[in-house]
Amino acid sequence: MKHPPYLGPAMGFAILAAVSLLFWWRPLGNTLGLALANEAYTHIFLILPLSAALIYLDSKDVDSKQMDSKALRLDPQPSPRIGGALLALALVIGGYARWGMGGVPDDVRLSLGMFALVTWWIASVVFCFGRRAFRSFLFPLCFLFLLVPVPGVVLNVIVRWLQHGSAWMAALLFRAVGESVQQDGIWLSLPKLDIEVAKECSSIRSSFLLVITTMVLAHLFLRSWWRNLVLILIAIPLSIAKNGLRIFVIAELGTRVDPGFLDGRLHHHGGIVFLGIALGAIVVLLAILHRGEKRLQLLSASVGPR
Repeated sequence: MKHPPYLGPAMGFAILAAVSLLFWWRPLGNTLGLALANEAYTHIFLILPLSAALIYLDSKDVDSKQMDSKALRLDPQPSPRIGGALLALALVIGGYARWGMGGVPDDVRLSLGMFALVTWWIASVVFCFGRRAFRSFLFPLCFLFLLVPVPGVVLNVIVRWLQHGSAWMAALLFRAVGESVQQDGIWLSLPKLDIEVAKECSSIRSSFLLVITTMVLAHLFLRSWWRNLVLILIAIPLSIAKNGLRIFVIAELGTRVDPGFLDGRLHHHGGIVFLGIALGAIVVLLAILHRGEKRLQLLSASVGPR
């Protein structure tokens, strides 16, 4: 199937994107409103710009490999059958999310609606540019699924896990420096201080940012899938470790230096400091994995056929 000269792949994609905004404007608007109102969803604002930037960077990489001046012409033959089937699937899911989920909570309905929207966008790429273009931009396209807001019941489980993990890590650090500490769930009891790792102290926002940033860095600098996976999996416990370190540092400063630290700027606005420490650790691990990958490539080239 070839597009008419007046309706190229880019124009077809623009039309399908416009249709998606007409059909899914309410879920999209509600998702952006949720990101504004709830810090657990602020990472959503980063997804579209990051995905667009990754597509641009990946297109440059494809250009250099295939000597193609325009990456979106990787596959001039569209895939109407597969793309059309995915578009139909997106419409079915979107229609069900809008009209067929009467007794389901609104946040679940919103998540399903946004899942349908992202599916429509990916299907539009397949329909207009073909499967080869989809494979070339697989990561940035699938990255768009991070636009789907996590339902409240799932988010509560994640927050609770972060609370307990942070309390456990903080207790481990206290014991490491010889502090007497008792842990009871999310409560820590020190000789001079009782600490509750509340939901607001779970570091859910910085944890999402850490994992997302790690995913982007791994995609940009690592080639093997298992190295990408290793780095991303390390970022998950590291998100707990950084928050446990934050609790430990604030408690130590508050009990040994100045009680003002317990409710000061480091407590309320210091998350960026510990996020930076965690990102520094990720960068070091990334450098080690990247160096190992380069070394393996050089070794393969040296023993290859001449």
